[in-house]
Amino acid sequence: MAGRPAAVLAMRPDVADAAFPAAAQALLDTLVDIDHGLAVTDFSDPRARAALAGAELLLTGWGCPVLDAQVLDAAPKLRAVVHAAGSVKHHLSTDFWTRGILVSSAAQANAYPVAQFTVSVILLSGKRVFEMARQYSDGAFKKSSTSPRFGNTGRTVGVIGASRIGRLVVPMLVREGFEVLVADPTVTAAEAAALATGPVRLVGLEELLRSSDVVTVHAPSLPETHHLLDDARLALMRDGSVLVNTARGTLVDTDALVRHCSSGRIDAFLDVTDPEPLPPGHPLFLLPNVVVTPHLAGAMGTEVAELGGFAIAEVRRYVEGVPLLGAVREDDLARIA
Repeated sequence: MAGRPAAVLAMRPDVADAAFPAAAQALLDTLVDIDHGLAVTDFSDPRARAALAGAELLLTGWGCPVLDAQVLDAAPKLRAVVHAAGSVKHHLSTDFWTRGILVSSAAQANAYPVAQFTVSVILLSGKRVFEMARQYSDGAFKKSSTSPRFGNTGRTVGVIGASRIGRLVVPMLVREGFEVLVADPTVTAAEAAALATGPVRLVGLEELLRSSDVVTVHAPSLPETHHLLDDARLALMRDGSVLVNTARGTLVDTDALVRHCSSGRIDAFLDVTDPEPLPPGHPLFLLPNVVVTPHLAGAMGTEVAELGGFAIAEVRRYVEGVPLLGAVREDDLARIA
């Protein structure tokens, strides 16, 4: 079709294959002129350089190189970057935002797998599944328990951050019967209560930590949220409570968390850490009441196609001149992951 804008894939080849399977490629071909055999991970490559020179759109994803001034100078026709993943902070340089280029992120599509993962972990942690599985592997078998340490009935979950993911987690938790507390300085009590039909209450961070059986973190990583959960705040958590972090590792003081978990006073499930990855033999790997997973809550495997589908819908909006649903602006960077 004549007049289609030129587009280039800038991501790892395996990511391109997962995000844009055959049917998705066929749909993209109706919207843009694109070489599906070229997935750029190095903009200095001659083939990539030639494609970049004529590109009006970049479809980016995991493995995209940084779009710095030099790259942007080599792409004089670039008008939009559509990211088939979550955060755009890793590949858009400071120079990028002075060029007037549209940006879209599929963070909205990536939020649901994270929320689903988080709620699953919370439910399993209430049954002390991770602790009991480790004890079972060591020879201890317990079919049931009447201890009040076990179970999800009557529990309170504190959600730190009414972010895109936090706003999905809250109604999921309410549907599971939890009382939910929310701490977020950017929302009002009425806005927090409107997140779900059920017991949701806005409180201060310290009150949330003192009152929750499970604390789940969904705040962005910003200078002001670095070590948001430091030694003093972790000390406020109830004995026997659980910390779940599927947001960013830097939100939690790792050394302080090791101390609190080493005492057995609190448990932790961490999908993100600081540093990331943790070095082999790190204490968090060795503690029986801590589970660490390798940053896998977001879209994986078959879920990656959902990110690609969102990106294609954004390309269609761009071609049709409709505002982008996942638009990201420079002033958004101060409040997003």
